[in-house]
Amino acid sequence: MPIPANATPGRLIAATAALALLAGCSKPLDFDLRGNLGSFSTAEAARSVSTANRPDPDARGIISYPSYQVAVAQRGDSVADVAARIGLPPEDLARYNGVQSSDQLRKGEVLALPRRVSEPPAGTAGSIDIATLAGSAIDASPNTTPAAVAVESTPLAPAGTSPRPQTKPDRVEPIRHKVERGETAYTLSRLYQVPIKSLAEWNGLGPDFTIREGQYLLIPVKDQPAPSRALPQTEVTAPGTGSPTPTPPSAAAPLPDEKVPAKAPEPPKVSVGTPSNASSAAMAMPVSGGKIIRAYAKGRNEGIDISGAPGTPVAAARSGTIAAITEDADQVPIVVVRHDANLLTVYANVDKITVKKGDTVKRGQSLAQLRPGDEAYLHFEVRDGFDSVDPAPYLK
Repeated sequence: MPIPANATPGRLIAATAALALLAGCSKPLDFDLRGNLGSFSTAEAARSVSTANRPDPDARGIISYPSYQVAVAQRGDSVADVAARIGLPPEDLARYNGVQSSDQLRKGEVLALPRRVSEPPAGTAGSIDIATLAGSAIDASPNTTPAAVAVESTPLAPAGTSPRPQTKPDRVEPIRHKVERGETAYTLSRLYQVPIKSLAEWNGLGPDFTIREGQYLLIPVKDQPAPSRALPQTEVTAPGTGSPTPTPPSAAAPLPDEKVPAKAPEPPKVSVGTPSNASSAAMAMPVSGGKIIRAYAKGRNEGIDISGAPGTPVAAARSGTIAAITEDADQVPIVVVRHDANLLTVYANVDKITVKKGDTVKRGQSLAQLRPGDEAYLHFEVRDGFDSVDPAPYLK
């Protein structure tokens, strides 16, 4: 059964919020896994990624890419100051970035440009930036006549001469992400698998990593792997030449005897008896007859995924108390059961919950049902405090 790519992370994020309610700590709830929960965090993968440094802007603070440009604010700049320095109307620049023209900016904060502005001439004499010319032509006033636009041309090489080899661009264009409602720097860090520190440095974010709806963010470029070596060139020969053609078998001469390997002996059949006590496991399988379709992997999958038919009851793996009932980012319910001072079980991706917070439940008691449709599976976790552990030993 296929598993949606975004299913498990969403369950983990909401499970974190539920467990934070149980922690009883004095710090604010950490719905974005900002480090207050110790090892119970999905951000480790993003922190371990290495990213390149953001390119230096030109004298006006502009960084140019083939598809877009951004402006980098200087200390004490307002949106109007940046607009005046790069030659754009303040209202256009402010509206495009979801701010006011009088808003103050942090040093290094990035503003996306609604259209391209002219760039400094390239280092090679006679070179032309086609993207800049095209953008300037599109944005030109309708009253501008063709004679008012000066275009520099470069003569073409004579016919028959080999063109100059094209050089690869020295700059990789990063993804430009427009922030939508409900997104945070932490969710974007995990979405693009980049460190939150790099995301802040590339975009001039403040110490609280606050972002706003409608803001454009540059996603840091990850360090590129070493280029693969080119394969050696091989000589191409015409059909019928090169290696000699093998002589086909003749009907007059018998084929050589085929050597058949000796048959390996069959392993002895061993009869395995039925366990004397089927309920001796520390926990019962929460989905009766379910099959584990995704195993536990620390840091990647903090529990196991168990498949089952839609509507199959989801039962408590062990007696305990309903500690929390919450929802993930997709409003799919999650149930958390406390079994003792530190041991918790989490049941995510469920539907039609039949218990409420504070209820005492017994092992095997129904808590909810599997969701209908292709997403009929249970994400089940066992946690020792905030640290996830492999559920398999508990179910054996």
